[in-house]
Amino acid sequence: MTGLLALWLPILLSSVIVFIVSSIIHTVLPWHKNDFRKVPNEDKVMDAVRPFAIPPGEYVVPRPASSQEMRTPEFLEKMNKGPVMMLRVLPNGPTPMGTNLLLWFIYSVVVGSFAACVAWIALKPGADSHDVIHITLLTAFLGYSLALWQMSIWYRRPWAITIKANVDGLIYALLTAATFAWLWPQA
Repeated sequence: MTGLLALWLPILLSSVIVFIVSSIIHTVLPWHKNDFRKVPNEDKVMDAVRPFAIPPGEYVVPRPASSQEMRTPEFLEKMNKGPVMMLRVLPNGPTPMGTNLLLWFIYSVVVGSFAACVAWIALKPGADSHDVIHITLLTAFLGYSLALWQMSIWYRRPWAITIKANVDGLIYALLTAATFAWLWPQA
């Protein structure tokens, strides 16, 4: 076997392992329990916003029409008066967990595939386990973690949430790397 075909088993198995461990992290352990705070007077806030029928999407309040408007006294007054919000509106109803879990598994396969591609380019069959771990760990960590930083940098997501997600990403990357080292093709 050549290329990614030789690595289909570690790609899929690492994705299954990451899927299982991430499910445990998010459902059994209290690690992410307080990532989202409850809005004060939740029922009143929901009742107040409901009549606007805001469609699902990403919003910022207040939102300037242009960069020039951001410097106007009227816009600055809105910013100072508040509330200033980044708002994500989801569709009404329960979260489609089946779809989300399927997409998460596919994402894990994609991260594993990138780790496999980078490792396959850099290494040959029979490569030292340390080298396999080093390359696949770094690549998988990049896939699972670093893009999350921009949410804290630009959108003020609490750094504690980003750091916890990066710890999760490190765990997933370690599991991916261990799986690749275990199943790396021999010469």
